[in-house]
Amino acid sequence: MTVYESKKRLKEEIHKRYLLLDGEFDAIPDQFRDVRDQDVDRTPGEILAYQLGWLNLLMSWDRDERLGKTVVTPSSHYKWNQLGALYQSFYDQYSHFSLTELRQEFKKVEAQFQSWIDTLTDEELYTQGTLNWTGKNPKWPAIRFIHINSVAPFKSFRTKIRRWKKNQLG
Repeated sequence: MTVYESKKRLKEEIHKRYLLLDGEFDAIPDQFRDVRDQDVDRTPGEILAYQLGWLNLLMSWDRDERLGKTVVTPSSHYKWNQLGALYQSFYDQYSHFSLTELRQEFKKVEAQFQSWIDTLTDEELYTQGTLNWTGKNPKWPAIRFIHINSVAPFKSFRTKIRRWKKNQLG
């Protein structure tokens, strides 16, 4: 995992990768939202729904903990060995959004994600166990959860959507 020397650097990297990923959708018309490609495991709509689902889920863990609720990860409805079903719930949740609407929502949620990161102290970001929702594994402080659910998939999905565009749009 990339080591971020500061919250500012983390936020800059998230925003940079968000802009690059979102920009890949500029040339994709709304009617291609659900077009599947044999070389890519998700449709354009599923890629955006996945990101919206994870960013919102991560923020909900922290919000719930701060409200005194017991946080069950990844969710009260899914266990870690049921991630496929969790992803499907994200796709279902955003199924009525057009590609344009998904992008608008992605922009809004990325901004909320950035604001949420601002609320975290350095100790909460870098010290595992400061936030209960990070679990007990010393290798998983909040910053790792944030990276794994933002920067990392923003990069990998950018590669996937570029392949999708090459195959589908020429």
